[in-house]
Amino acid sequence: MQEEKRLAQLHAALSQRLDTCSSEGTLHKMPSLLTHPYFMDYVTIIVCHKGSIRLLANGSPYTVSDGETAFVSENVLLQILATSDNLEYSLLCYRIAPIRHILGNTVVMMRIYDMQNTLPLHIVPTETDTIFPLYISLIQSAQSATLSAYRENERQLLLVSLTYRLCDFFSSHIPERPEIPTRMIEIFGKLVSLIGQHFQKERKVTFYADKLCLSPKYLTALVKSVSGYTVQQLIFKAIVRRSIFLINSTSKTIQEIADELSFPNASAFGTFFKKQTGHSPKHYRRKTSCTF
Repeated sequence: MQEEKRLAQLHAALSQRLDTCSSEGTLHKMPSLLTHPYFMDYVTIIVCHKGSIRLLANGSPYTVSDGETAFVSENVLLQILATSDNLEYSLLCYRIAPIRHILGNTVVMMRIYDMQNTLPLHIVPTETDTIFPLYISLIQSAQSATLSAYRENERQLLLVSLTYRLCDFFSSHIPERPEIPTRMIEIFGKLVSLIGQHFQKERKVTFYADKLCLSPKYLTALVKSVSGYTVQQLIFKAIVRRSIFLINSTSKTIQEIADELSFPNASAFGTFFKKQTGHSPKHYRRKTSCTF
């Protein structure tokens, strides 16, 4: 009964899109919500203690098996396809925003790693870094305890510490790059923030360069050096991520989505989306809503 209660709580937390969602211990079943395409706008860790989990991440198939830990990048469309009868797993999803003020430039570094990483999901043997299951247990303990200012601060600091550990993990799994000067990281961070605020309406590099009091040429060179992408590509990535969320997590029509993202019409949005993803919006919606 206790496990059924925790499963229901996890399902409710994901349904309500709370900032932190946890299995609060090992579970044998997945929330039914995750058996359908679910937009994970979280940092997500899945520890498979026993059995196996077959899933899709942005349409690509993966299997997480006994003794493996899966790290899911932010803003990934996730769907559980099947689980073994003997499954035991722990899960933690959390958003960076509530602890952003504590993390500082670490948030920017996580975005850099995310942009350099072409895979939506990493799977490693759990024994490679046994600290992650321990973090999940500690965060669950702090979250489950009687609410107090001390407990809340403890939970936030544990999430901060976990984020630093994840940065260390990703830095060791992504090809090394020369150290990036602090000033460049600060500018990149401001640009990422500006894109998050304005990408639905503003797509010209000149707009963001003006906001940062820089020339478009200098800003483009700086961003390319830091992330490997152009400013335009970062803007397009933000549009695609928002598009995927609206297509798969809302009942909005393609025209309504095009209007929200400031495209002149549904046809123009469809052309852009297909060029970026390889699928039309309607096909993508059908593809990810299928029962596997």
